[in-house]
Amino acid sequence: MARHEINEETFRHLVELAALELSPEESEYLRRELNSQLRAIADLESIALPVGTPITSHGIPYPPDVSPALRADEIEACAEADEILAQAPERDGRYLVVPDQPATELE
Repeated sequence: MARHEINEETFRHLVELAALELSPEESEYLRRELNSQLRAIADLESIALPVGTPITSHGIPYPPDVSPALRADEIEACAEADEILAQAPERDGRYLVVPDQPATELE
């Protein structure tokens, strides 16, 4: 098995964890596609870069002197909060009540 490849056993485990229902054809197609993506990532990882190459985003370098300033976090009350809460099927004060979800222990 190649370093960057999802084998059938691992894929079945991932499908089970994700609670997906896939036909055998869908499973094989998706596994092939995922492995293709992993090979593409491995190809990108293999490109040698000169030491000291600056980090970029979308191919555009952002040195500190041209980086936009960070916005301040501002808390704003939602004017429609009461209207939104009124639509909930079940509430406890200002909290939404959601049904319990069964959980199983993973090995």
